[in-house]
Amino acid sequence: MEDQEYTRQYGHRPVMLDEVLQALNLKPGGVYVDCTVGGGGHGREILRLTAPDGVLIGLDRDPFALRQAAASLAEYGTRAMLLNENFLNLPRVLETLRICAVDGLLYDLGVSSFQLDDPQRGFSYQADGPLDMRMDPAGPVSAKDLVNELSAEELADIFWRYGEERWAKRIATFIAAERERRHIETTGQLAEIIKKAIPARARRSGPHPARRCFQALRIAVNRELDALARSLKEAVPFLKLGGRICVLSFHSLEDRLVKETFREMAVGCKCPPGLPACVCGQGGSLRIITRRPLVPSPEEIARNPRARSARLRVAEKVGLTQV
Repeated sequence: MEDQEYTRQYGHRPVMLDEVLQALNLKPGGVYVDCTVGGGGHGREILRLTAPDGVLIGLDRDPFALRQAAASLAEYGTRAMLLNENFLNLPRVLETLRICAVDGLLYDLGVSSFQLDDPQRGFSYQADGPLDMRMDPAGPVSAKDLVNELSAEELADIFWRYGEERWAKRIATFIAAERERRHIETTGQLAEIIKKAIPARARRSGPHPARRCFQALRIAVNRELDALARSLKEAVPFLKLGGRICVLSFHSLEDRLVKETFREMAVGCKCPPGLPACVCGQGGSLRIITRRPLVPSPEEIARNPRARSARLRVAEKVGLTQV
């Protein structure tokens, strides 16, 4: 479907939609899991292309996103099964649904447009709102808690480790000094403190000065990287032979973790691409399809600047052939 027509009908075209659909190698009647269903953009097309009886299991820990997905996928009825779950719970979910194996897995990481565009969720440095950043609104820790309660050293570690922020220590020092005067409550307050902390010469080019710190706080609040590697390793055993796992990430830390996890799970297999199963007998549960990540086209980036950092990695479930 053309981008303008898709946007006209559904209001939002998910990132790298065509590349994701092709990578999943969809087939009618297949069972697919969207581990981060968001507004249901990818899921809608998965259901359309697996008609008449393909099934989508959509997970998301954000109840607001699930409501969007339910509205988007309503026409598909019981073919769309939406659950308010963290993808860490995928094994339990599939066991409860009595599903032993699936044909494909999709992880669309990071923060969704629905979350970014709602100032009340506290994800964006471009609009003032409560300093929250919880993907699950019932989560125990918010960004406000971290910013106001962690030591300057702990904050600097988060900014450097999860945001690769060059000025991490200086920013953390400015935050610690500011909260001595007043509690930091909003995204606008925090963005302004970060802007003041970064020297003017370093703010003249590149992305918004608060971008890396906001990213780092979001990752820390939601424990995103801790959960990702574990979930990938626990999800792959549920793939059928030849099933695909696709991970769409939006910053280098995520992409590096996905690359390393895929590589770890593919160690040993020497088979060339295209075989339906491993015949070399040297192990490995995955065969890596994308040695280098796929990236958005220049046309997509022009239409949707938020897609500029997207990276798509794909692997396929393999196993020993039966003699």
